[in-house]
Amino acid sequence: MVAGVAWASCAAVCMGTATVLQALGARRAAAEEGAGGARGRGRTVVEVLRGWPFLAGAGLDTLGFAAQVVALRLVPLFLVEAAVAASLAVTAVGGTVVLGLRLRRAEWSAVAVVCLGLATLAVAAGRAGDGHGDTGLRVAVLVASVLVVAGGWMLGDRLRRGRAVVLGAAAGLSFGLTAIAVRLLPDATVPAVLAQPSAYAVVVSGLGGYLLLVQALQSGSVTAATAAMVVCETVWPGVFGVAWLGDSTRAGYGWLAVIGFVGCVGGGVALARFGEAGEDTEETGEDAGTAGQGVGEAGEGGARGGNSVP
Repeated sequence: MVAGVAWASCAAVCMGTATVLQALGARRAAAEEGAGGARGRGRTVVEVLRGWPFLAGAGLDTLGFAAQVVALRLVPLFLVEAAVAASLAVTAVGGTVVLGLRLRRAEWSAVAVVCLGLATLAVAAGRAGDGHGDTGLRVAVLVASVLVVAGGWMLGDRLRRGRAVVLGAAAGLSFGLTAIAVRLLPDATVPAVLAQPSAYAVVVSGLGGYLLLVQALQSGSVTAATAAMVVCETVWPGVFGVAWLGDSTRAGYGWLAVIGFVGCVGGGVALARFGEAGEDTEETGEDAGTAGQGVGEAGEGGARGGNSVP
């Protein structure tokens, strides 16, 4: 349990810090473009991708995803997914130091709620269930991954209003399927794992969710897209883990786990505007919005930082 909590916390720190660094890279590229005159949007995107902040952020994304995978094998799904939501608190605090963003009093309160919620979950969580599901369940997760990605993409193309919310929700569902698919992987050799449908569900739902998230961030409000994603990627995988995989809380601590989980998810939703650390239009003006656009155009979803599969 201690090791699992440590790995989940490491994933949250890596993912949240990665978002800040990627936004920093986008801001620097946007500032250089403004200083040097119009050089074309494509040139700016290339500079974002080549800059050390973006590359460092991509590296942290990779480490964060790896830490999440390890944590998913050790502790219940609801604890790991709550830690992923907590990465927004890391982004918010890191943004105040690195990007000069300003947190309102309510947002500082949300950061505290997220931290307390995660600590409460760590105390209340029991052991991860031993269930790995049967072949039928693993195939069902793969089929669901394809349907969610394809359905989200088609709906996103047809909708004019609420597009960011729908795409954000679809991305969250996909990331939730990624976590479930990781849990369904058996403890076996690499060839045996590659023969499992859930291994391909990890790829489909992870990459598909990443692309959906990029589209969501480019389609409208970052806050709306990130809030929808946080809810959809945390709530139902946690319930699935308890109902289908045997995840549990410590005896008599179920009520405390529910409080901690709600705190993490609610705090994450309250901090949703930091899903793309470059967006801070109310506080820092147009420059931050330009930086957020740069990250989106660079193809880096930011909101999940590490929820984007490397």
